[in-house]
Amino acid sequence: MTHTTRVSLEPAWILHQHPYRDSSLLLEVFSQEYGRVGLIARGARAARSRWQSQLQILRPLALSWNLRGELGTLTGAEPRGRVVMFPGRQVLCACYLNELLLRLITRLDPHPELFSAYEQAVDALADNEEQALRLFEKRLLQALGYGLLLDHEYDNGQPVEEQGLYEYHLERGPVRREQANPDGLFLQGSSLLSLHRDELQDVRSGREVKQLMRAALGLYLGARPLRTREVLRQLSSLSRNAPADMATLSPNSPAG
Repeated sequence: MTHTTRVSLEPAWILHQHPYRDSSLLLEVFSQEYGRVGLIARGARAARSRWQSQLQILRPLALSWNLRGELGTLTGAEPRGRVVMFPGRQVLCACYLNELLLRLITRLDPHPELFSAYEQAVDALADNEEQALRLFEKRLLQALGYGLLLDHEYDNGQPVEEQGLYEYHLERGPVRREQANPDGLFLQGSSLLSLHRDELQDVRSGREVKQLMRAALGLYLGARPLRTREVLRQLSSLSRNAPADMATLSPNSPAG
């Protein structure tokens, strides 16, 4: 007989939702203690549903559910904390974080430290989008057991130097080089150390770290592209091709 787990007012965020049967929703939820959970919200699309306005992404929630097997049934939803209204670009960045979680973590695999990192990233989007995304990517890889070596050379254990040039070998780490070549993944030591210290302040470090994180995540995402990344790339293309007086209105692409 399958055991039923009853969860009450668990801190959670909705990563994705889509219609389920006539009037329900199938939710993909990221929770503090249970990780990613699939939940059916019965009747949530009905006109008089008590959940109609609550079950949205980017809203801190406290959710209750009954879980039997892999898919659970939502039994309660309450707001948890202040709801922040994000502009369109930051919504897309948050959707990028959500898509990473959907692609890279499995259901019912708890990651409380990653839950905390996700909340920090959402809070930080308004202040520094690039840094918020890169630091979450770094912590996501750490939580999955694929953390990056950033402060020492992998071949000899020597500390990375600010002024040095390094070629990064994925799944290994940085190696000191005298000059770059077109075939490798090269970063300044200052960029590696900035990511190690959780401080991405200058443009060059941001650009180099973005290339590193994209390559590192690509090992585990596979060939299928991220949908949010494609949308952000298209928006960047529109921004570059827009007339000068309109370009400032179009978003740049901070996501990988």
